[in-house]
This record gives sequence, C-alpha cells and structure tokens, in this order.
Amino acid sequence: MSTNKSFSSETSERYSRALFEVAKEANELNKVESEVRSFQSLFNSNFEIKNFIQNPTQPIETQNSFINLISDKLNFSKNLKNFFLLLIEKRRIFFVKKISESFLKLCSKKRGEVKASLVSSKELSTTELDKISKDLSQSMGSTIIFDYKVDKELIGGLKLQVGSFMIDTSVKNKLKKYEQAMLES
Repeated sequence: MSTNKSFSSETSERYSRALFEVAKEANELNKVESEVRSFQSLFNSNFEIKNFIQNPTQPIETQNSFINLISDKLNFSKNLKNFFLLLIEKRRIFFVKKISESFLKLCSKKRGEVKASLVSSKELSTTELDKISKDLSQSMGSTIIFDYKVDKELIGGLKLQVGSFMIDTSVKNKLKKYEQAMLES
C-alpha cells in the first residue's frame, strides 16, 4: 500500500480525529457515533441531500440552515451540530462522507474491533459466521467484524483477509497455483 495520502484522506482523518477527541472529552462518544451513523444513513439513502450537501455552489447560510434543521430533527448533540457547521464554514462539508467513515473507524478501533473481509463460495448461515468470528476473535485477541460476501466463482472454499494477512482456501486459487506450476515446468 502506498504511503502517499490524498489531500481528502488527510483532511478527513484530521477532522474525524478532532470530532473523536471532542466527543470523547465530552463523554459523548457513543451518542455521537450513533448520530453519525444516523446522518450517514440519511446521506447515503437520499440523493438530493447528498447532492445539496456536496454542492460547492450552495451558499454557506443555506447549508447552515439545512444542518440546523437536520440537527434539530435528528436530535444531534451540540458538538456534532457545531462540527457540521464548522465543516461548512471551512468549506470541508464536501468530505463529510469520508470524515464520517474515518470517525466510525476510530470508534471501532477504540472498542478493539478489527475489520475483516470474508468471501465464501456459498451462502454461510448466521451460526457459521458467528462461529468463525468467535474463533478468530479468540485467536487474535480482538473482536472481528466481517464484511461478508458470496462469490460463486471461488468454486469452493473461503477467502479471509484481516489487514495484510490473507488466507485463501478457495478451489479457484488452488487451480490457479496448479496452472502456474504447469506453466513454469
């Protein structure tokens, strides 16, 4: 992975860290996390809201009015409302999606959760997913949260990635290794 970060990534991380610290200091981390999830859900589900918020031609006063309205309707804490108003004032509201995602990652990391990607060739039951998560969580000493997908092209088996650590037991991968070995012979 490249160590070069884009301006938007650096900016998003800086602002999300600031929100995290303010919420933690005010003893409102869980509340703000829940509010950010609510906002993210609204933002992702409504194209007009997303377009309005990310439109750089909107006047600051109009965006402020909108955030005040949303904050009142969704009962946001004063800190989150002020944070959104600051993003508008600094013309960083365009990065609100990345900032929200980065903030939620910080909250998850604080709880000791580790994100992992699990891909299987067939649909796994909730019981099977819970067992895999529990076993991995015990062996890694952290709570594992899966991003789970089904990929029928794997033919059989699983692919698991936790950070840079990857386990690929798929038939597709084994066939690819055999093919490579035959080509090298």
